[in-house]
Amino acid sequence: MQTSSTDTPALARTMGLGALIIYGVGDMLGSGIYALIGKTAGVMGGAVWLAFLMSMVAALLTGLSYASLGSRYPRAAGAAYVTQRAFGWPFLSYLVGLAVMVSGLTSMGTQTRAFTGYFVGMLPDFEPLPVMLGFIGVLTFINFWGMRESTWLNVLCTLVEVGGLLIVIAVGARYWGGGEYLATPTPLGPQLVLTGAVLTFYSFIGFEDMINVAEEVKNPRRNFPIAVILALLIVTVIYLAVSITAVSVVPPAELAASPQPLVEVVRRAAPAFPSVIFSVIALFAITNTALLNYIMGSRIVYGMARQGFVPAALGAVHARRRTPHRAILVLMLIVTGLVFVGDISALASATSALLLAVFVVINAALIVLQRRPNEARGLFEVPAFVPAGGILVCLALLTQVRGKALGIALVLLAGIAALYFISRPRPISEESTP
Repeated sequence: MQTSSTDTPALARTMGLGALIIYGVGDMLGSGIYALIGKTAGVMGGAVWLAFLMSMVAALLTGLSYASLGSRYPRAAGAAYVTQRAFGWPFLSYLVGLAVMVSGLTSMGTQTRAFTGYFVGMLPDFEPLPVMLGFIGVLTFINFWGMRESTWLNVLCTLVEVGGLLIVIAVGARYWGGGEYLATPTPLGPQLVLTGAVLTFYSFIGFEDMINVAEEVKNPRRNFPIAVILALLIVTVIYLAVSITAVSVVPPAELAASPQPLVEVVRRAAPAFPSVIFSVIALFAITNTALLNYIMGSRIVYGMARQGFVPAALGAVHARRRTPHRAILVLMLIVTGLVFVGDISALASATSALLLAVFVVINAALIVLQRRPNEARGLFEVPAFVPAGGILVCLALLTQVRGKALGIALVLLAGIAALYFISRPRPISEESTP
């Protein structure tokens, strides 16, 4: 089941610090704001910014843990590797690795549905199904073609999506102060904030994707932690500004009812601005996040194949394109089925639930590894209270996952567990150890 490093070509190191920061920013930005700002406003009302702030705390604590771990062990399928190194339990490592991969697929499903909503809203003559399938097909081709090409597209899409959010802030800034920023549909309290944070936590998903491309990053032990921290800080500032702007311009209930919430904000704040331009910007943003989730998922499968957790054939790298082509094809088939399961909110919350559970394990793994005197240290270390705080915040958010989202997450985890006991993969291979 193992694949020797001499059997196939290695992944190419083409990403520098700037490209990795853009990768993280681009991955996080397109997901929550463009796809979920309206849904979050429906739950939180004018206090939508509080949900983003709470999510940021959870993301930053765990992000610092990932930054430390990435500095120690920069490799594809990093979460599975770190779990195995800390606990030595193959079942848990398998569960963590595939849960992260599946979270990328549920995220892709969310982005596919969001892309279709914006696209059909702009061009209503198109049927949703062909748009969804075409979107997945284009992403598959780009992912296969190469990391360098994917990175250039990521840079382009990130510049476009950041430009779009800056437009929202610029045209709506004069409305600041005109909203009711603590008005909520139900009484404001810790449970409501946590409920909203579960949904908005999806907006910060992306920093954990960064560790899965570490084998394609130049000098990852130095560049990885810097990129994670800067990407999270940049995204947090933008999210808070956009969320305040959105509920200042459009009443939260109307924002929640809009299929293109940020287009609605621009339409009201700047009626002369061509709304079709902003729809195109939103399409670029959503495409970016979906592509990066796809890249992340395929690299996890590749890394887990090398570690002996999934069939070795899935660790093959295309000799010319230097991409894990078989993993890419398998994930394309899975995500095609996922787009028909649940609406955007359910898929997004299920994604958050899967990753929150993984983050509990990863934070715990860092604590275990820090306490081992013979473990090599990275260039970026954090005190033990950081992963401990990450565990507590993630557990608090997990208590608020309910309904269809919880059902989707539990079914996916049960499927992963069943697959493990059916396939009985070997423990992690020694070649994966530094």
